[in-house]
Amino acid sequence: MKPLILASTVLASLVFSGAAMAGSDCTDPVADWQPREVLRQQLEQQGWTVQRIKVDDGCYEARGIDKIGNAFKAKYAPASLRIRKLEITFDQNGNAADYLDRNPGRKKK
Repeated sequence: MKPLILASTVLASLVFSGAAMAGSDCTDPVADWQPREVLRQQLEQQGWTVQRIKVDDGCYEARGIDKIGNAFKAKYAPASLRIRKLEITFDQNGNAADYLDRNPGRKKK
């Protein structure tokens, strides 16, 4: 009896942990995806150097160097190209304030 309870508990925890992790994936239909080159051009217009764009968990994952010289890794929804996650590795002089919108009321082009 105890092995059955233990097995069902383990199975239930695996099911629920898998459901929690699935929420971070992109779910855009492949037919709606924009080409990777459009994302590359968008990042290069910001002054970033793109080293690689790949698909990870249904999202585009871009890696490279930003215009300040910091390494970045970012995930984008492939249909809208909206950023979902951004990781920046700062050097000694890096400052997160460089990435904040100082004019939140203005409209972006």
